[in-house]
Amino acid sequence: MEWFRKAKSGPVSQEKKNIPEGLWTKCKSCGEIVYSKKMEQLFWVCPTCNYHFRISSLKYINLLLDDGKLEEFDTKLSSLDPLKFKDSKRYSDRLKAANEKAGGSEGLITGLGKMNGIPVSFAIMDFAFIGGSMGSVVGEKVARTIERAIEHEIPLVIVSCSGGARMQEGILSLMQMAKTSGLLAVLAEKKIPYISVLTNPTTAGVMASYASLGDVIIAEPKALLGFAGPRVIQQTIGQDLPEGFQSSEFFMEKGFLDKIVDRKDLRDTITSLLQYMWKN
Repeated sequence: MEWFRKAKSGPVSQEKKNIPEGLWTKCKSCGEIVYSKKMEQLFWVCPTCNYHFRISSLKYINLLLDDGKLEEFDTKLSSLDPLKFKDSKRYSDRLKAANEKAGGSEGLITGLGKMNGIPVSFAIMDFAFIGGSMGSVVGEKVARTIERAIEHEIPLVIVSCSGGARMQEGILSLMQMAKTSGLLAVLAEKKIPYISVLTNPTTAGVMASYASLGDVIIAEPKALLGFAGPRVIQQTIGQDLPEGFQSSEFFMEKGFLDKIVDRKDLRDTITSLLQYMWKN
């Protein structure tokens, strides 16, 4: 019948509207589509489900430190390839690519800054550099950050985001666990506070050393924490794991964490703790 026939119109334009790339962001947890500028205002936390996106080390510096200012140290330290390691790619080539991607951070940015007026020796891991893995240089930079806290008698704050020790450096990487842990014992003897902040993910050799040795350990919501990943553990023990296993909430329930803190509250929470713990 004529009523059900579509009225003919002119030719349908095949031209698509150009939408700028990065204008919208899809939440990896709930699937909500959020305007990227709004996400930036919310410190890259989903307004619907509170999922905390992984953000760059520079964003954390701007979020936590006064005026986003860090007097950076140890910028000239760079990794070598003592084992001449090669898997699908030469380690030296991986280092070159990582330096270009992360802007030469070597997996860790360190220096002196202030948080709400409180001076701190500060370090932030850079996941863009080979997954924030800990090699000899990262271990040395952590050690120097601890030593600066001791030298200046100021609190230590380390923000961790890491896949663990860097396998391409073998035992040299694993030795950094002992080196950093030993210096933290000296820091504790001096009664200088250390606050460890765990973000998604914090695992393996980093979690098994300085990340888990804070006087206060706080984490962002739903961060993946632990030594090995859940899939590896499940395959090893041959059993199903509890729901939420290795999440911040699971660690909090088991008494490993002192507090789970939303990203927007990190700065004020850390400074409140330091005001209580440190003889300012």
